[in-house]
Formats: sequence, C-alpha cells, structure tokens
Amino acid sequence: MSPRVAVVTLVHGRAAHLAAQHHSLAAGTRVPDDYVVVAMDDPATRSVEHEGLRRRIVRIRRERCGLPLARARNRGVRAALDSGAEVVVCLDVDCLAGRTLVASYAEQAAAHPRAVWQGPVTYLPPPPAGGYRLDALDAMDDPHPARPAPPPGERRWGGDPDLFWSLSFALSADAWERAGGFCPEYVGYGGEDTDFGHQLVARGLELGWDGSARAYHQHHPVSRPPVEHLDDILRNAALFHRRWGRWPMTGWLEEFERLGLATYRDGRWIRVSPTEPRTTTTRRSA
Repeated sequence: MSPRVAVVTLVHGRAAHLAAQHHSLAAGTRVPDDYVVVAMDDPATRSVEHEGLRRRIVRIRRERCGLPLARARNRGVRAALDSGAEVVVCLDVDCLAGRTLVASYAEQAAAHPRAVWQGPVTYLPPPPAGGYRLDALDAMDDPHPARPAPPPGERRWGGDPDLFWSLSFALSADAWERAGGFCPEYVGYGGEDTDFGHQLVARGLELGWDGSARAYHQHHPVSRPPVEHLDDILRNAALFHRRWGRWPMTGWLEEFERLGLATYRDGRWIRVSPTEPRTTTTRRSA
C-alpha cells in the first residue's frame, strides 16, 4: 500500500512561483495527499485548490532578525505529520516538481525509512512569455553541477552532509522524528541546511540521491555573493561554528572579505565598518 505523502513548502512573497509549483504537483504521476504551505509573515497567501490538489496554509511570524526558515520548516512538517503523513517531501517554493518527483520520493522513503533522500535540481533560465511549460521541463534538464545527479531510475548512497540543501528532499515520519528537525536557532538565510545534513548523519541516518525525483528551480534574480544576507550569514555561520567546531559557507565569507564587507578577526567572522581599514588574516578551517 502506498504511503500517505505530504509536500511542505515555505513562502514569503513568491505568489507566482507558488502557483506554478502547485500546478506542477497537480500534474505529477502521484499527487500528494496533503500540501502544506507555511506562510512566513505573508498574509496574502491563501488556501487554493487546483485540479484536485488543495494547499492549506500554516502561518508564522517573522522574527526580529529575519525570516524563521528553520522553525517554519519544522512547523510545516509537524502539521503534515499530525495529519497522518507517512512521508514528507520538502520543496522550495521556487521549485517545480518533475512528474515523478512525489511518486519516487514516496517509494524510496517507504522502502528506506532510515534514509533522507534528495533529488537533482535544475536551475532554469528566465521563463518564456506565458511562463514555463510543464511538458517542456524534461528538455531543460541540466542539474546543478555541484551536487550528485544520478539519471532517472537510479539512486546513489553516501551523500555528503556538506552538500545537503533543503530545495528538495524527502524522508519518512520515523526519519524526521529521529533527526529532530532543523535547529530553530538559525534565523534568516544560510547555514541551517548544512547543519541539518550533519545532524542527520550524527543521528545515524543515511543520505541518498534519487534520480527520479527531479525538480526545476524557477528563475529569479540573485546576488553573488548574497550581500543582502550578510548579517544573516555571519550570525548563522557563528552558530554553526559553535555547534560543529568549524566554519561553513567559507566561499561566501571569503567573498565578503574580498569586497571589504567582513573580516576574520580574533577567531570569528565580523562585519566591517565602511570606514574601517581592510585587513587580511590567516585562518584555520576550525
């Protein structure tokens, strides 16, 4: 018997992307039994039904220093489990679900309840007039090169916790309870994914990649490095260092340093005042 499956996504001001994701889930070979949308400080998001799939809304407030991504994801998964979900798929609001994503995740999570599964994600170019066509997604398949990308029908074990990301992953109810959820101390952008990946491994869960659970990330403008999230990243990197004894997101931190926005001093990364002289220090990974 097929397990009861819920999809959980977080949203803040991404109405068009959420609507497109909803369409993609409704068009899949397996439509989720529950679709939980956690609206973070987003009163405009409403419950909507499309082609037999209704999304329900869980609301959560912004915290003083940013959006509570980790706490919101925990809240959404808990709502799904409390409603009887046996498998939970977490999908970023920017991601369109491939036709077999939900079905394949459900199959793998049910067969391997002590594993956490991720699927390849393709970053799409800007949409054509009229938006992305769901029947054309396969032709644009080009998974992110920094992550494993087994072909459809194959799976791969032994995922690197440093590469864990919450764009697209799935796990059984048992695995979620064993994992304990995302650390709610992370607020704002960055760090909580890598923390969760290491927490999964530390608690005895396996990491796997499912080639049939393909997702397609809708285009939106980004900053590289994400300078608008500088304070979030510095704060969350320090939290990760306290928890795991080393620095995450070093590529971004070093880019911020190159731009004169941050520096490593006295064993920690700090924001640089615009009037402060730029300095370079020798760092250790820990």
